[in-house]
Amino acid sequence: MNEFKIKFRGVRGSYPVSKKDFLEYGGNTSCVEVNVGGHLIILDAGTGLIECGNELMEKYITSGVSPQDRKSIKATVLISHIHQDHIQGFTFFRPLHIPSTTVNVFGNANYDESLSDELANLLFGKSFPLDLGDIAGNLNITDVNETEAILLKKNADPIVKRIETPDDEKIGKDDVLITFYRSYAHPQEGVLIYKIKYRDKVLVYATDKESYQGGDAKLTNFARNCDILIHDAQYTTEDYLNKFVPKQGYGHSTFDMAVDCAKQAGAKQLVFYHFDPCYDDKKLNFIKKHYESDNSIQLAYEGLEIDLLK
Repeated sequence: MNEFKIKFRGVRGSYPVSKKDFLEYGGNTSCVEVNVGGHLIILDAGTGLIECGNELMEKYITSGVSPQDRKSIKATVLISHIHQDHIQGFTFFRPLHIPSTTVNVFGNANYDESLSDELANLLFGKSFPLDLGDIAGNLNITDVNETEAILLKKNADPIVKRIETPDDEKIGKDDVLITFYRSYAHPQEGVLIYKIKYRDKVLVYATDKESYQGGDAKLTNFARNCDILIHDAQYTTEDYLNKFVPKQGYGHSTFDMAVDCAKQAGAKQLVFYHFDPCYDDKKLNFIKKHYESDNSIQLAYEGLEIDLLK
C-alpha cells in the first residue's frame, strides 16, 4: 500500500497527566503511529499506545464474524529506551492478548541485559498480573545495534540486516528501511534515534536527547534533508536555564535547540514533541504563537495526523 501516514498518540514526557487544562495537546506519554508501505510501525510504547491498541481491536473485531475470519494485527514497535514514559502503555496494548496478533519489538536496553529481560523485569511479573511469557499473542523482542537496520518487505517478517556501506541502505521501491543510532545525550544508557525511509520520503524520530553547544553534528548528519523531524522539546529555554532548578543534564532539549537542529539538518518540517507534563494548553499555545511565523514548525498534539505522500 502506497502510504506514509503519521499519527501522534502521546506527546508528553516524564509522566502522563489528566486535567482539563491539558485536553488540547493531550496528556499521554510518548507514542507515534506510522502506517507506511502496508506496515504498522509504532514509535515508543508510552500510554499513548493504549488508545492505539483499542482502535486496532475495533478494526480487528469488525473485520470478520469469527476470529478465524478476522484480519490479524501485525505491528513493529521501536523502543527508543526503557524509561517508564516510553514503555508504560505496553502491558495495556490489548492486541497483545489476541493469539493471532504478531508484534515485533526492537530496541536495545543496555550492554548487560537483553531488551526482553529488561521489559520482563520492569513491566511484568511483580508489576503486572501476567508474566511476559503469558502473553497470548506472538511477541518477538529483538536487540539491535548501530551496525544494523530493519528491513520491512511486503508480506514478510522484519529482516535485520547489517549495514556496512551506503549501498547496504539501498532498498526496493516498496520496501521500508529503518536505521538508527544511539545518542548518549540522555541518561543513563542513552537513547536510540530512528529513521524511517519509504520511497523518497524520510521520517526522523529524535526524542529524549539533549543538544550540545553549536548543535549535535551526529544528529544533523543523520537527519540531513529529512522530510519530517520529530524532535524532543521538553523545556523552554527559561526553564532549561532556571538558576534555582536548572534542567541541564536531564537529557532533554529546548524548543530553540530543536529549531537549531532542524535548520542545520535542512529538515523540511519540524514537529516539537515530548512536552514537560507541567506545560498546560495555555503555555503550549503561548509557545506555539512564538513560532507560528514559520509554517515549517508545529507542535505535536494527540490526534495530529501528517501524510508525507500528499
